[in-house]
Order: sequence, then C-alpha cells, then structure tokens
Amino acid sequence: MGSATKQTPLKIAQHFLQFNDNSRSPFHAVQSIAALLKQHDFHTISESDNWASILTPGGRYVFTRNASSIVAFSLPNKHDPAQFAFNVIGAHTDSPCFKVKPVSDITAFGYLQVGVECYGGGLWHTWFDRDLTVAGRVVLRSESGKLAVKLISVPRPILRIPNLAIHLSRNVNTDGFKPNKETDTKPILATQLAASLNQMPSSNGPSEEHSRQQRQEKGKKGTGLASDRHAPLLLSVLAEHLQVRAEDIVDIDLCVADTQPCAIGGALNEFVFAPRLDNLASCFTATRALIAATKATYEDVESAQVCRMMCCFDHEEIGSKSSHGADSPLLDNTMQRICEAVDVHHGRVLPKSLLISVDMAHAIHPNYSNKHENNHRPALGAGLVVKTNQNQRYATSGISGLLVREAARRAGNVAIQEFVVPNDKPCGSTIGPLLSSRSGLRTVDVGQAQLSMHSVREMCSVHDFALCEQVFEELLKNQTLILNDIEGMELA
Repeated sequence: MGSATKQTPLKIAQHFLQFNDNSRSPFHAVQSIAALLKQHDFHTISESDNWASILTPGGRYVFTRNASSIVAFSLPNKHDPAQFAFNVIGAHTDSPCFKVKPVSDITAFGYLQVGVECYGGGLWHTWFDRDLTVAGRVVLRSESGKLAVKLISVPRPILRIPNLAIHLSRNVNTDGFKPNKETDTKPILATQLAASLNQMPSSNGPSEEHSRQQRQEKGKKGTGLASDRHAPLLLSVLAEHLQVRAEDIVDIDLCVADTQPCAIGGALNEFVFAPRLDNLASCFTATRALIAATKATYEDVESAQVCRMMCCFDHEEIGSKSSHGADSPLLDNTMQRICEAVDVHHGRVLPKSLLISVDMAHAIHPNYSNKHENNHRPALGAGLVVKTNQNQRYATSGISGLLVREAARRAGNVAIQEFVVPNDKPCGSTIGPLLSSRSGLRTVDVGQAQLSMHSVREMCSVHDFALCEQVFEELLKNQTLILNDIEGMELA
C-alpha cells in the first residue's frame, strides 16, 4: 500500500467496506487495524517490555491496551535530536451501540429477551426493526482450569427490537417516536415455546420461570458464573459459534450490532452506507496514511526526522475517561518512552510536533439546512473538513489549521472544507482537546463529512476516503518541513 493516488477512490472505499464488516466491536476494530499494520511489517510489542532494548532505527511497532485501543509508530532510520518530532494521528474505535448487561436474562409474556445498556449517544430509534447480532469478547475456562479470551462476532441475526404497531400507538407520527431507553429497547432472542420445542436449555415448560428466577437471584448475589447471569440460550449460541461448551463460558463483553453488510449505493454509486462510520472511517484512513507515510520514510531521507504515530482509542463516545481512553496518559507515556529510547529530550520535541485528531464531521443535510452556519456547510465528496471552535471544543488553532491547508495544497491541491457550529447551538467535542491539553501537542481537529451520525446506519462519500488519506499522508510525512517554512514561528 503506497500513496492513496495508487488506488482509485472506489477501490479504497471497497477495502473500507470489508474493514467495517469485520469490525463490529472495538475489539474487532483493533484486530482489523493490527492485521493491516502487520501486513506492512509493524511488529507487536508490549507496554511491559523494555523498549530501550527493543526499539531500533527504522523500526515499526504496534501495541494494544485492553485490546480495544491501539497505538502504532515508526521510527526514522536516523535522526538529528534537534529535528526529531512526533507527527501523530488520533481516532477512536468505539461507536454508539447497545451493550449486553452483566445480568441480561429476561423473560416476559413468553419471550426470551436480553437486557442491554445504552452506550454513548445513539439515535436509538434507528435500532428498531433491525436484524441484530452480538460481537465482542468471551472469557472461556478450559477443562484444566485455565482462562482464555476469545473474540466473537455471530454472523446471523439473533436479536430484534420490534416497533409497536401504529394501531397500538396512533399518535406516534404526530407526537414523535420517543422510546424509553430502559423499557422499550430489550431485544427479543426467542420465544420460550420455540426454545422448549427445540429442547434448548433455556426453557423447560412451566419450570422455566422458576429456574430463571433462580439464575437471576444467583446473579444478584455474585456467583460469578455466566450461566447464572445470562440466558442459557444466548450462551448456547455463543458456544456453538466458538465450538465450545456453554458451561465453558465464564464471562462476556458484547456489543449489539446490525448484521446488514456495508454497501456502496446511490444512483451513481457515490455513497457508502454503513454502520459505525463514526469513527471506523477515521481509523481506516489513519491506518492507511500511517502505512503509506512509513513507506515514504525509506524513500525520502529529508523528511525522515520524525516518529510517525497513530493512536486509536476506545471510549470516546462516553467521555474518554478510562485507562485506555484518550483522557488517560497513554499517548503522553508512549511519547516519553520513545524519547528515552532514542535519547531525545521530550520537552524539546513538542514545539515541532503535531497531533491530527480525526473524527467524522457533519455534512449539510438538504432537509435540515438551517442546522448549519451559513458559511460553513461541508458537503459529501468535497474533501477533508477542518473543525474550529474558539471555545476549544475543537483544538484547531490558526497555525494547526494552516498546516492542514498547506499539506492539502502540497498533496495536489486537495479540497479542504471548514466547519464551525452556529453561535446559538451547542458544539460537540472530540479527543483533540483532551489529548492536546494532556500532551502539550499542537493539535488540529479534522474529519470526513457524513450524514446520519450515530444512526445504526450512516452515510458518507466514496471519494472522501482517498481525499482525506492524501492529506493525512502528507502531514505524517512532511508536517515538520511545512512548519519550518513558516517564517516567524518562533513567535507562534
């Protein structure tokens, strides 16, 4: 994989479809990212390793934390300590979804249901009447007593949240659909009758209610057994997919996901229809840009004075406050350890470095155009969006925004769009301000334009993957050279 120009926009978008389909949970997203990196000679290391004895000039490395956040970086073949810098691109692996509760076993009126918790700020009404499944990780105990973690993504639809018929909700089209997030979002797994007829362990005629109550009571008391907290039928489905026994399952950490594959659509095949565009599209383009920029390191010695890095964090959708979120010391600690390994003072590096915070941006919606500021209306297929907010909900500054625009010019006059939120509307945020304040890195917030953000099914342009990747690659390769060309930077 070289520069984005070596593949057509359609081909790059098709690669993304496969990437997304394989990434139904943050754990699977990290697995997909790591697989791409390993194809291009990135070597797996651990945070517990002695990096000083491992890192070598020209080396490419990747490590994960919690298996849901991932960091990758490449070192220059040789470097001048006075010129060494970090060019970092950051994104997030999580998306709004339902997650299976610790005690999820529910029966009601002859149905087996799964208790779920809302994760992030989803457009929850879009999850109704969808063919749903589960993906995430499962902890197994072998016959010898050893524990093992396995990823799982059940390919077939096993869950559904049915809408209430309009005949029973006459005013829904006038009053709006306002589902209760606790009582109205429990997916149906099966009927008790079907489970009984199929001799599944989840039902046993009239005694099922008693056994369910026993399981829930044990779950509340904290026996620690998955079978006391989750429906045996759900565990049986997981076990069948993993080809293990249901009783081998100790614990589960599962996201609910839509089973409909990603698609390219529109009358002219210019759109991508997919779940989790926010923010797997950014993870995908960031990974490809890092690979391309790292390859260029060996072809252009002049631009090879920097460490190029990518960080994809979990938990952005809920505030990033976790051991492996963007508000943790993960990025800062990584940079400090690299500086120690290559014998560079961490404080000297920061003024020359850049963090590119990549998160999806709101495209203008033709039916709701009044939601955008008149002069800042990003369009699908029109290039990378630079996001600015003077109240620091986005971390873009005058200089960091300039670096992006100049990189776009040098990358072949790639189109750049601008976005600000109107003064009378609240502004969302990203990992950019968190990472900038924690690390001291000059930061710019950018993203690919999309519609239907936080829906179960989102929409973006086929063409923007390539356009964004070109700018990211140029920044990762040559940001410090662009910075050096700006006169008066000692005052900036």
